[in-house]
Amino acid sequence: MAKVMSVNCGSSSFKFKLYEMPEEKVICNGIVERIGHDDAIFTIKYNGEKITNIVPVADHGVAVQIVIDKMLEMKIIKSIDEIKATGHRIVQGGAYFDRSVPFDEDAYKKIESLIPLAPLHNKAHLTGFDAFKKVLPNTPAVAVFDTAFHQTMAPEDYVFPIPYEYTEKYMIRRYGAHGTSHKYLSEVGAKYIDKEDKKMIICHLGSGASITAVRNGKCVATSMGLTPLGGIEMNSRTGDMDPSVFYQVASCTGKDVETIFQEFNKKSGLYGVSGVSNDSRDVSAKAAEGDYRSQLALDLWGRRVADFIGQYFVRLGGCDLIIFSAGIGENDSGSRKLALTRIQEALGIEIDWKVNDETFGGKEAVLSTPNSKIKVVVIPTDEEVMIARDAYNICLK
Repeated sequence: MAKVMSVNCGSSSFKFKLYEMPEEKVICNGIVERIGHDDAIFTIKYNGEKITNIVPVADHGVAVQIVIDKMLEMKIIKSIDEIKATGHRIVQGGAYFDRSVPFDEDAYKKIESLIPLAPLHNKAHLTGFDAFKKVLPNTPAVAVFDTAFHQTMAPEDYVFPIPYEYTEKYMIRRYGAHGTSHKYLSEVGAKYIDKEDKKMIICHLGSGASITAVRNGKCVATSMGLTPLGGIEMNSRTGDMDPSVFYQVASCTGKDVETIFQEFNKKSGLYGVSGVSNDSRDVSAKAAEGDYRSQLALDLWGRRVADFIGQYFVRLGGCDLIIFSAGIGENDSGSRKLALTRIQEALGIEIDWKVNDETFGGKEAVLSTPNSKIKVVVIPTDEEVMIARDAYNICLK
């Protein structure tokens, strides 16, 4: 048995989960939020107890030290040497990585070179790695990439129809995201398909959302593009649209490229159309009151999810299983219904709407009836356990 920590560092946050491996037993988990502030929020859950403290956290190094000190204080670990490996989520691995790798100097430099493709994420991931290296200098680390699972796409699925020199010189292509989640869901979803050639469409639907076509455990196509801005409409992101919209907004408003890019990332999607919130629950509540723009925002969302499912049905030459997962996909029966009602006639899907309404809060369930031509399921995702598995397998097995 060995203790392995899954690490997910954002620009101002640090999420962690400590596992006993290879049993994959969760020992504790938590988060440090508002890093860089005197009123940062540190939460840890252990042995059925949840502890939250408001503490000053100057940087990620301080955050990591606070977490380790708390684990020692609560006797979760007796010494730092008990943590035998760490696995670090990395959003952008570019074309360099098609699997998880030891977090060595070469990996570090390549991740650093990809910061322009994920400026907020990759920089934060490196900051988190540096912090852990300082606090746990003798503990091996593994880099686990969101983009790795999507490296099996064919060029016709990842190359954009722009001057090819941009593709080659600036690495502008489709990379996708949420690959660790899609890989996990494809492995769990395989048990629902009783044949050798397994075709599935995986809908990871959260604040950020992506849909992936998977055949026999490998990604065929995925909705997110060069960055997480692409694909379906999201809580605050546009998703795919006519590229000239960017030009037109710039021409009409006089705003610079960076300002518009941030607006398309943070003030668009459900938030932009509804004008209500970047939380889908708020938009749904407003739509239930009869607000036109909120209902329009939800209808746009449902249409785009349905469109991608239809597109990937054709791309795969059929489909055996549709999976819904992540925050919205796992918990919001209304949002699932928005998508499913738009594809049920065309794809011969039949849903037990009572089961759909009763599925939330971490439940795994089959939503479709035995008469449905395609099985539809909800499977809670678990990116952290995938990170821990890779860290254990690479460093300790």
